[in-house]
Amino acid sequence: MNSEGRRGIGFGFAAYLLWGIFPLYFRLLDRSGAVEILLHRVLWSLILCLVLISAGRSWTQLRAVLRSRRQTGILAAAAVAVALNWGVYIYAVNSGQVVEASLGYFINPLVTVALGVLVLRERLRWMQWAAVGVGVLAVLVLTVDYGHVPVIALTLACSFGTYGLLKNRVGADVGAVAGLTTETLVLAPIAAIAVTVLALNGDSTFTANPPWQAVLLASTGVITVVPLLLFASAARRVPLTTIGLLQYLTPVLQLLCGVLLLGEHMPPSRWAGFALVWSALVILTVDSLRTAQQNRRTRIAETLPLVSAKS
Repeated sequence: MNSEGRRGIGFGFAAYLLWGIFPLYFRLLDRSGAVEILLHRVLWSLILCLVLISAGRSWTQLRAVLRSRRQTGILAAAAVAVALNWGVYIYAVNSGQVVEASLGYFINPLVTVALGVLVLRERLRWMQWAAVGVGVLAVLVLTVDYGHVPVIALTLACSFGTYGLLKNRVGADVGAVAGLTTETLVLAPIAAIAVTVLALNGDSTFTANPPWQAVLLASTGVITVVPLLLFASAARRVPLTTIGLLQYLTPVLQLLCGVLLLGEHMPPSRWAGFALVWSALVILTVDSLRTAQQNRRTRIAETLPLVSAKS
């Protein structure tokens, strides 16, 4: 692997590491409710994105996105999906349900595959079907264990899967910062009005425990934007299969945070459900690696006759 590839893995590892320790960060903000944290996350992310747009002199790219009705419409829908994801995740962390949140991100790759079938009409390979089947079984086992459908996990998985699908529709035409700037611009008017209403009603915690609560709320912009930029840098340097393997770091760390650091209970039946999810992910990963290897061999085989002809 060349130096660019090693840097890409480093960027990807850092991004998923930061996402993995989010529970510890958001637990520091438990004085504020999930809604208030979400509102500040939108506003401070927009401010930081605008700073980065100015620093990178990327106003032309942002204006091009905003002039495109198609791209703006897709990113507006993506903004709704990611806002739902952020809000439910923050609620899960601050209500002591980090383990179920981690389950959502373990399930996410399976949801992405299912969306490919349902929305994009993709045809699955048999190992992909097996992985989805085992994933469904895992959800049924966990439903019995919890005594109810794991709504938080499924909402996180489906909202982030939908977000990824929508971002895929705009593809490489929209950069990471321009895309996130557009998404937060869509959400910012609602967030600004809601924050103002909280302050007028005396329900805002921004000025509580000065200056630390304000600093923590303002830092939500940094903790949102920095991992996304690291991820974008990684995605440009390493294959998608490598990114797919690195992504499991986040829910593993979230699970460890929930069980080891935050003291959440994990009965044997819940471990069994998680084991089924992990089995499905192993099947999905093996299939992805095999397919990537086959595609690489095919490209080499197609290239050899051209090389022979030139020689």
